[in-house]
Amino acid sequence: MSRPKKTSVPELQSQLLTWFSRHRRAMPWRAPKGVRPDPYHVWLSEIMLQQTTVVTVGPYFTKFIQKWPTVQDLAKAKQDDVLAAWAGLGYYARARNLHKCAIEVTQKHGGAFPRTIEGLLELPGIGPYTAAAIASIAFDQPAVAVDGNVERVVSRFFAIGEPLPFSKEAIRKGAAELALGNPHPGDFTQAFMELGATVCTPRKPKCVLCPWREDCAALKKGIAEELPRKAPKPEKPVRYGKVFYFANGRGEFLIHKRQGQGLYEGLYQLPTTEWIANRAAARRLPPPVKAARLESLGAEVRHSFTHFDLILEIWTGHTKNTVLAGAAWVSAENLEKYALPTLMKKAIRLCSQGKPAKTA
Repeated sequence: MSRPKKTSVPELQSQLLTWFSRHRRAMPWRAPKGVRPDPYHVWLSEIMLQQTTVVTVGPYFTKFIQKWPTVQDLAKAKQDDVLAAWAGLGYYARARNLHKCAIEVTQKHGGAFPRTIEGLLELPGIGPYTAAAIASIAFDQPAVAVDGNVERVVSRFFAIGEPLPFSKEAIRKGAAELALGNPHPGDFTQAFMELGATVCTPRKPKCVLCPWREDCAALKKGIAEELPRKAPKPEKPVRYGKVFYFANGRGEFLIHKRQGQGLYEGLYQLPTTEWIANRAAARRLPPPVKAARLESLGAEVRHSFTHFDLILEIWTGHTKNTVLAGAAWVSAENLEKYALPTLMKKAIRLCSQGKPAKTA
């Protein structure tokens, strides 16, 4: 890896930290200058920010801190309440692990997060990136946290042309080189991420504002916006099924808690069929309970998961059968008490409107 100017690493670090001191954004979880970050806030924000934008996370973080001001408070919460507060953020395994982690920190560590990467990695839901971020930001440990923003900065700084994910090892080494010996790991980690989020952006990077522009190999070659390159993704498979809106005469509809492990585990949903690969066969699948007056709404809901896309046809009908686990009749007014994924909220909204229209 090479770069045009060869400014020393300590000078590059100083340039980035000076830039960050002037341009750092105010965030609900970010401690003010000169104030030691709260490890609970750092951990909670890092879990929420996985595959989710800063703008989306802000209100959720504030709501969580108001409901559960400390990790001990979160540990005492019911998992259903945590999932309900999380509803809409997606990737619900994060919420389940969040609760498990809070319990473990409280019961095994006296409410204090481990200060080392090794100790943090033993906690539920914390992987190498999150451990490095918490260790550096919360405890000023010399750790390099490489998220998507940092990957982009490093790819461009060293003009790494190999596409992701094959370039991850080269990027990791480049990030480690730039962070080596830095006396302020917490600020440096945040500055590194901030540079990618606000200046070294995916499209139309603001290179003229970058503190590292004179050493950026991609800028020198005129290929900054092309990097990082990404290997083509295989087309995702599609699964199909039906989702059922069973209403009663009291203005309520039937939901139940999804059992087992995997997607939507522990969340509430409208009754559904299996999700299968054959669309024609999915149309013939019966409802999971005995029902009468079944009718297609002429609409469908779609959702994209990490490994497949899902399309569910919406059906309405009537049932008195509530043998499904965790079954409950609910109204729109008390729906917020239950943790429902966005996919189910879309279906409920369409059914309550009675509009046979497609929705994505």
